[in-house]
Amino acid sequence: MRKASVNTSRRKYLGTSAKLMGFIFLFSEIDIAWGAKILGVRIWPAEDYTRITLESDKALPITQQLLSNPDRLVVDVQGMELNSTLKDLVAKVKPNDPYVSQIRVGQFQPGMVRLVFDLKEPVKPQLFTLDPVAEYQYRMVLDLYPAIPPDPLMELVKRSARKESALEKANEEIDLIAQFAAKKEKEAPRAPVAQAIPDVKERAAQSKPYQRLITIAIDPGHGGEDPGAIGAMGSKEKHIVLSIAKRLREKIEGEAYMRPFLTRDGDYFVPLHARVQKARSVQADLFVSIHADAFIEPRAKGASVFALSQMGASSTMARWMANKENASDLIGGINIKTQDKQVANLLLDMSTTAQIKDSLQVGRSILKQIGGFASLHKGNVEQASFAVLKAPDIPSILVETAFISNPQEEARLNDDAYQDRIAEAILRGIKDYFSKNPPVARRTNA
Repeated sequence: MRKASVNTSRRKYLGTSAKLMGFIFLFSEIDIAWGAKILGVRIWPAEDYTRITLESDKALPITQQLLSNPDRLVVDVQGMELNSTLKDLVAKVKPNDPYVSQIRVGQFQPGMVRLVFDLKEPVKPQLFTLDPVAEYQYRMVLDLYPAIPPDPLMELVKRSARKESALEKANEEIDLIAQFAAKKEKEAPRAPVAQAIPDVKERAAQSKPYQRLITIAIDPGHGGEDPGAIGAMGSKEKHIVLSIAKRLREKIEGEAYMRPFLTRDGDYFVPLHARVQKARSVQADLFVSIHADAFIEPRAKGASVFALSQMGASSTMARWMANKENASDLIGGINIKTQDKQVANLLLDMSTTAQIKDSLQVGRSILKQIGGFASLHKGNVEQASFAVLKAPDIPSILVETAFISNPQEEARLNDDAYQDRIAEAILRGIKDYFSKNPPVARRTNA
C-alpha cells in the first residue's frame, strides 16, 4: 500500500511540474511575441512602388490579405499593442503617393494590431521581413507594386517623341541632299563638275553622325532605406547623387542626339540588379552610376571612375569600394524570395570583355574631363567587381564624385556650382566617347 501511495504522489508531482513547465514555456512565448517595441515607421512613395517599413526590436509575425471593391490591403501584426509610434504611420501618407490614399491603424484584438491600406489602384504587394543590419534592427517591409507595371521603354519614347521626330526629319533632309548629289553626279557631262559633286555628298554623309537617339541611363546610388555614406555635417550620399543625376539629366535633354533615363528620380530604394534591368529595358547605350562615397580615413579625397573587372580589383581601395557598394542591397532591403537568381547569374556570367573595354574607354574620357577642374583620387580608371556594372551588353561605369567623408569635399559636394561642374564634365566625357564610337543601329525602333 505504501509503495502505491508513493507512486501516486510521484505522478501528481510530475503532472504538476509538467503543467508548471508548460505555463513557463507559454509565458516565455508570450513574452517574446508581446515584448516587441516599434522603433520607427517610414513610408517611401514612388512611381515604381511604395514601400512601408516598420522597425522593431524583435521579429514580428505578420499576415496579409488583399481585398477589392474598394481596393485595400489588410495587414495583421501579432505580438503588439497599439502605440503612438504606430499611430504616426497614418500621418506619414503623402497626397502624391501613387498607390496609398490613407492608412487606418487599430487594435484588432489583444496582442494584434491591424493596418488597413486604402489603395488608389490595384497593387501586387510583397510583404517580407529583414534581420538586423547596419544601423537597423528588425524590419517588416511592405512593397506595393502596380498590378500592371508600366513599360519603361514606352514611357521614355513618349517623353522623347519630339526629339525623335526632329532627328528623323533631319536625317530625311540629309538623305535628300545625298540623293540630289548622286543625281547631279550622273547628269554631270564634264569631269570637273563630277569631281565637285561627291564633296557635297560626302559632307551630307558626315553631317549625319547619329541614326537614332543615344540613351544614357543615369543611376543615382542608394536611396530610401539606404542613405549611402553620411558626412560629418550630416550630408547623405543618396540626396547629393540624386541632385547631380538630375542636373546631368537636364544637360542631356539639351543635346539633340541624346535622351536620359533615371533609374530612380526620387528618394526610394532600387536593388542593384533592378538598376541593371532597368537600363537594359530601355536599351541604354551607356550606364553611369553616380556616387559620393566615404572611406575610413577622412583625408581620402578626389574623384574616381570605376569599370567592371572579371579578374579581381585593380587596388585595395577599389575592392573595398566594391564590397561596400555591393552591400547596398542588404541595407536597402530586398525580398530574397522574389529575386530572380537566374537573372543575377546571367548578369554575372555574360559580362563580356568587349563591354569592359568600352567601359574603360568612356571612363577615361569622363575622368579626363573631371580632372580638368577637380582633384582625382587616381589618374586612371580603376576596376572591381561592382554588381551594378554587370550589364552584359551596356558599357557601364561608376563615378565617385568626391569623398563625402572628407569635410572639405563634403562641403564641395553640397555646392550647386560644383554639382553642376561634375554633371557638365560627365556629359562632355560622354559626348567625347560617342563622337569616336557612334552607336550601332538597333533591330527595332526605340
